[in-house]
Amino acid sequence: MPEIPKWIDKNPEEIEELIVELAEEDNPPSKIGMILRDQYGIPKVKEALGKNMVEILKSHGLDPKMPEDLMNLLKKAVKLRNHLEKNPKDLETQRTLDELESNIKKITKYYKKKGRVPEDWRYDPEKAALLVQG
Repeated sequence: MPEIPKWIDKNPEEIEELIVELAEEDNPPSKIGMILRDQYGIPKVKEALGKNMVEILKSHGLDPKMPEDLMNLLKKAVKLRNHLEKNPKDLETQRTLDELESNIKKITKYYKKKGRVPEDWRYDPEKAALLVQG
């Protein structure tokens, strides 16, 4: 277990309980990290606990079904597709969407290797729109 900086007034168990409590309030891991940093003075969870946020959430059964960064890319792609339906001649947005979908496919490949996304999951714009809504 790494040594916790002196200015942090919470022990590792309290920090972990705080993370679980914030996750149960439907906060994503990035927001939990910002809350811990800004309100409790905990700069990095991994330095304080020796495990990263996702490992802690996973051990309590609270890990997100879809990685947060991938979900954010899917939301952005859905917004761009909706924009292109209304503005089909917007070529700059079409290029942005093409690059974004390429990034989605790359990050999906990475998460499949890590086991965070099912092996049979494929990016499909219609399914992404449903996933983002639900």
